[in-house]
Amino acid sequence: MQPYFFSPEPLHIPDGFLSAPVAAFFWLLTAVVIGIAVRESSGEFAEKQAPLMGIMAAFIFAGQMINFPIVAGTSGHLLGGTLAAVTLGPWGGMLVMTTVVGVQALIFQDGGLLAMGANIFNMGILTVVIAYGLYRGIAGRGRKISLIVIGIAAWLTVIASAFLTALQLWLSGIASLGIVLPVMLGVHFLIGLGEALVTVAAVSFIMQTRPDLLAMKAQQKMGRSWIAVGVIASLLVVFFAPFASANPDGLQRVAIELGFIDSATSAPFNVLPGYTVEALGISGLSTIAAGVIGIGIVGGIALLVAVALRHRDQQG
Repeated sequence: MQPYFFSPEPLHIPDGFLSAPVAAFFWLLTAVVIGIAVRESSGEFAEKQAPLMGIMAAFIFAGQMINFPIVAGTSGHLLGGTLAAVTLGPWGGMLVMTTVVGVQALIFQDGGLLAMGANIFNMGILTVVIAYGLYRGIAGRGRKISLIVIGIAAWLTVIASAFLTALQLWLSGIASLGIVLPVMLGVHFLIGLGEALVTVAAVSFIMQTRPDLLAMKAQQKMGRSWIAVGVIASLLVVFFAPFASANPDGLQRVAIELGFIDSATSAPFNVLPGYTVEALGISGLSTIAAGVIGIGIVGGIALLVAVALRHRDQQG
């Protein structure tokens, strides 16, 4: 079997880890929730947040390319659901996260096609629901309390995603729940701390510079200068991607330790596999080039989605 994982290694659930019924159920559940998100997105929301949706999609995509090392030869990466929820609200956050995870699977072969529904739900829906629920609950409580709760929410989203992934693996018959659950939670306990630190730092910067960009503020428009700042920040993150940790991420480490890593199957096609441009080989330049392409794709799609929603409501 051709190896599924490339270098740098993909991060999400590959095909072969989930049974067909489990994968189909989460495809259906994800489709229903995203359909609701599209319906609930108003024209006013789309008009105000269209540029921000594009920028956040690009930044989260770039952030997920940076694996940070944790203990025992394992690495973690940003999920971004909390950041999306805090800046875009629940529906916009879900649409942005769906765009990111979908592009990662279709263009970069990161995550399986059958498993895409589960990956979107785990990382793009569950995380946003948890984060926005907690964030909305502390509205008006002050900057310090808000940042504390946002950090807790970011940590919880990682734990919740790991918990659901463990359940999916168990329901698929690939691992015993009593074994896979504590291992997944143990690894992601530390990864969640990294998620919290990155998210709090990003939200703190936004609070200090443009608090009007947060989801519960009345005015959410981005000037051209801030659009440029967002693009530049995303590009800078991508330029650090070649220096990311080469250690397996949490799910991969668990799959290796529990012996089901060989169940992963290769994608049926290659576009930019493993976040590399094959013509440039496996190199830092290749990773950067793939990252820049990815930023353009996810940012452009998220922006087009927002504009399409606005036009739909104007015509309706």
